[in-house]
Amino acid sequence: MVLDYQIARCTLEQAAQWCITAVLKPNPKLLVTINPEIIVQAADDSELKDALKQADLTVADGVGVIWAAKQFGYSLPERVPGIELMMRVLELGGPNLRVYFLGAKPGIAQRAANIAHERFGTVIAGVEHGYFKRPDDVPKITQNIAKSRAQVLLAGLGEGQELFLHQNRNTLNVPLMMGVGGALDVLSGEVKRTPTWTRELGLEWAYRVGLDRKRWHRFPRLLRFVYLVWQNKK
Repeated sequence: MVLDYQIARCTLEQAAQWCITAVLKPNPKLLVTINPEIIVQAADDSELKDALKQADLTVADGVGVIWAAKQFGYSLPERVPGIELMMRVLELGGPNLRVYFLGAKPGIAQRAANIAHERFGTVIAGVEHGYFKRPDDVPKITQNIAKSRAQVLLAGLGEGQELFLHQNRNTLNVPLMMGVGGALDVLSGEVKRTPTWTRELGLEWAYRVGLDRKRWHRFPRLLRFVYLVWQNKK
């Protein structure tokens, strides 16, 4: 248990195997790759916190979560980065997996879907960008996803993606839903992965934030996360 969140003691491979098993069962399931930022956001958002706590599987995406677990005497075997988990699920599922790609800027999700199909044989259940404009967009999109018979929904909607999936869980009616952040941008080739050494040390976030001023607002959240850990530890 880390800051009231039950985080699975599992490796990336174990999480991927759980996902493949999950798609064989009809009831909708939500997988959350939790990191310090989303925990801080949820501290001020009761709806988001509730959504996170009702996930069917929560894995540690972030070196900060691994560190926090140790502070509470909770040992986690390794990080389970969202993008690596997504890629492994696509690889394991291959041509037997129907996937709906939702999110990112117009055109990105389609490119990501095409690459997944070319690389893994993924069956493209549908594609939709993540820039919703009109109030009636959400009902139409959720209905389209439900009609697509997708087994997996990859939602790259950024902040609030887990809340979107939780609130629309029953309407979407997809066996496995995953919030994948910017993973669709990476899969599409729009954004390059950070150097290998940053991934090995779990410092992708620091590398990206350091190079992009638009991301500098993330530092205060990380500092607050440390404060929350120490406060709860006491």
